[in-house]
Amino acid sequence: MTATAALPRRFASLVKIEHTVFALPFAHDLAWITLAMLGARSLAMGLNRVIDAEIDARNPRTADRELPAGRLSRVQVTAFCALALALYLVSCFQLDPIVRWLWPIPLVGFVVYPYLKRFTWLSHIWLGVVDGLAPVGAWVAITGRLPWEAWALGAAVAVWIAGFDLFYSLFDREFDVEQGLHSVAVRFGVEGAFWGARLLHVLTVALLAAVGLGLHLGWFYWLGVAAVAALLAYEHSLVKPGDLRRLDAAFFTVNGVISVVLFAFVLAEAAL
Repeated sequence: MTATAALPRRFASLVKIEHTVFALPFAHDLAWITLAMLGARSLAMGLNRVIDAEIDARNPRTADRELPAGRLSRVQVTAFCALALALYLVSCFQLDPIVRWLWPIPLVGFVVYPYLKRFTWLSHIWLGVVDGLAPVGAWVAITGRLPWEAWALGAAVAVWIAGFDLFYSLFDREFDVEQGLHSVAVRFGVEGAFWGARLLHVLTVALLAAVGLGLHLGWFYWLGVAAVAALLAYEHSLVKPGDLRRLDAAFFTVNGVISVVLFAFVLAEAAL
């Protein structure tokens, strides 16, 4: 395969395009919202890779990523970010007029996030909040309104993402300590990261339940909430503070399944 032919695959790997599935239940099945979500997430991941390129090069776990490994250049990734920004902006301006005023908010979150681990362990919460803007933005794009249920749904996404990001931080705890970087795992230890993830995921289920009650949703939605609760419990059963061997399965596999399962139940509820 030539270097040029390999570029699409490398860009997809750069932004972990397969993880876009995490956001599917919250982006609605509408073309412009989905494109805005794709552009925003690709921009966020691209910026993260550019800003963290030097840290990634020093970390054995991330040294083989596209930028530190030299498979993509900084200029190429910057150009990719510009295209992702263009897609995001074009999509936003096809939506409700209020979105044309709100679009800069996620961009600020994207730029700030990669720097936070240099200063504070609250970066996990920031990441959750930024991702939690997706359903809130989709809601206002469709309805032009922001009732409390929209904020509750956004908060559910925020604490879900923040919770499994605590697990993710365990991959790099030793490296972060050596480099003077910050995370919950560094600040409160492995046990603290586990307890934080448990509390955040309990709150995820509670917030999803609040949305269901507020919107008077039917049994398909509630089956979805029950499935999410069961899958989160299974995710937490896979790893223990002294045994992280199945951390990949807990982080990558189960969270992808959660997204698809909830999407299916929400779609079934909407079809009634």
